[in-house]
Amino acid sequence: MELYRIGIVRERKRVLRELGVESGGVKIMAEKMQTLWIKIRRLRTPAANILKQDALSIGADLAVPSGVITCETEYVDALLIATRAQLRTLARKERAQPFGLKRLAGELEGFLNEPGEPVKIMGVLNANEDSFYAGSRFLGEAAVERIEAMIGEGAAIIDIGGVSSRPGSEPVSAEEELERVRPICEALERSGLTEKALFSIDSYTPAVVEYALQKGFGLINDITGATDERIIALAKAYQARLCIMHMQGTPQTMQLDPHYEDVTAEVDAFFTERIEACEAAGLSRDQLILDVGIGFGKTLEHNLELLRNHANFLRHGCELLIGASRKSMIDRIIPTPTEARLPGTLAIHLKAVENGATIVRCHDVAEHRQALAVWEAIGL
Repeated sequence: MELYRIGIVRERKRVLRELGVESGGVKIMAEKMQTLWIKIRRLRTPAANILKQDALSIGADLAVPSGVITCETEYVDALLIATRAQLRTLARKERAQPFGLKRLAGELEGFLNEPGEPVKIMGVLNANEDSFYAGSRFLGEAAVERIEAMIGEGAAIIDIGGVSSRPGSEPVSAEEELERVRPICEALERSGLTEKALFSIDSYTPAVVEYALQKGFGLINDITGATDERIIALAKAYQARLCIMHMQGTPQTMQLDPHYEDVTAEVDAFFTERIEACEAAGLSRDQLILDVGIGFGKTLEHNLELLRNHANFLRHGCELLIGASRKSMIDRIIPTPTEARLPGTLAIHLKAVENGATIVRCHDVAEHRQALAVWEAIGL
């Protein structure tokens, strides 16, 4: 008799198929292969008691503080532990329960979302002299040559910005920003490159965004999280995709004293509010991309927590973007100059992809293409 442990979900599915299990059975068993841990904040105590019993009845569990059974406090935090199959069943059960559990059921179902898109590489090009990584700065014909090279290396998306958003960077006028990106946009229009990749404008300035969309760009990358309704309206008018990033403060203030009670919960609540605003304006969730904003108003610990909990944001039903290329969090883990941070970048991005990211924003396209190809070959 021989035994060995099967470590990853894809391999488990392969073994089931080799055993001759029919496809419907493989799908059912796959739901039992992954255990989810879901933190629930401010759950009404009567609801916690009901949820606890319902979870236990199907083989799941709910960790709650002592005193819940006697309702000593009005609200509690709890930790739900369930397989995907159990979570699906539990959500159905809670739809018939009081104390806010019907609404909770809908929230729980969101955690069953999985990435529905292949992983895509977004290459970065900065049309300014102030970006934190000099290797991303290109102007004029050199910019077009760099874009052609990134597409050849495997970039499906090219992100172009005329203003630096590094901590402490100075804002520029809309006119100056437009003058920086205009020559590149015009050169791209002449070259026909906008037919070979999806082009993204890294801006929150309506005039700049509209100019880029007129020149064939199809994605707005807004570090302010689309808090300006004019940006949402432009996405609607041009049928463009919109990336909503979370940032605490502004590039000038964001790293002075970042503070959160619960960074994952607060970023998640921000996304919920912005998605609702976008949907109210006529955008669909498949047009939206979410970016937790690594390094934008976060300490190292905030960044690490968001990366560990990255799969949480899949529940919104939107694609997730990760952008930590050569950022200073790497230097805070192990002192490293910007030019030498590629290994740390790859480690962060591969972990984020493992946790649901399908768009990787980076400076080093060829190296990411190789790393992702090897990662995909190993499997999940």
